[in-house]
Amino acid sequence: MGSVLRVEVRDRIAVFTLDRPERLNAIGTDTVEQLKQALEDVRGDDDVRALVLAGAGRAFSAGADLGEIESFTAPGQFRAFVGGLTEAYALLEDFPKPSVAAVHGFAFGGGLELALSCDLRVAERGARLGLPEMKLGVLPGAGGTQRLPRLLPTAIAKQMILTGEPIDAERAWQLGLVNEVAEPGGALAAAEALAAKLTAGAPLALAAGKRLIDHGLGMDLEAAIAYERETVSVLFSTEDRAEGLKAFRERRPGEFRGV
Repeated sequence: MGSVLRVEVRDRIAVFTLDRPERLNAIGTDTVEQLKQALEDVRGDDDVRALVLAGAGRAFSAGADLGEIESFTAPGQFRAFVGGLTEAYALLEDFPKPSVAAVHGFAFGGGLELALSCDLRVAERGARLGLPEMKLGVLPGAGGTQRLPRLLPTAIAKQMILTGEPIDAERAWQLGLVNEVAEPGGALAAAEALAAKLTAGAPLALAAGKRLIDHGLGMDLEAAIAYERETVSVLFSTEDRAEGLKAFRERRPGEFRGV
């Protein structure tokens, strides 16, 4: 199995690049396994405080590898394939360090589902985002029908899923699906700049903030606020909290160590 995921670490940011440009970064079993391994490798690396996902070549990703899917001869093979995608994307969504997708060209199907599993998204002007599975007689199977309606108005999500028609980056930004729109050629730089802002924060607070938002949305408000109260109480006892207050008083950036 050749490498289809390039991993680089610079300035406390791990940059994962889908590296199968000749297939428009189609996502197959090899991509899934390498993504899972890369996430495991950087999970405990204290030098990594944020993650950026990008794609090599003309696009972020055309989606799941249709060539691999067409080779399946039994429904169980497809179920296992989708299960692998779902597992990898769940690992990304639950990753304790914040993630940013850098979308250029297009992010379709499983490619958009990958971007939806990130915390934040940057897209180049003119880039297209969509779930075209309906046009193939199926539906998104790696979280698309569930994550998209949690990020967009329900009617818009239904329109995208049930028609298979994409939207462009500008429309995605207006709807809140994309955090920033970059100029052509600038998605990766913009995503890294956004990630750099995240790395300036206290690591324990970053992980806790992400966890509070993600898990709290599934709770009733009273339980979620109690969860918040307990979490911030724990953070109060950290060295980073003391450093943050000291830095504020001294009018300088905090030097957080994740303790």
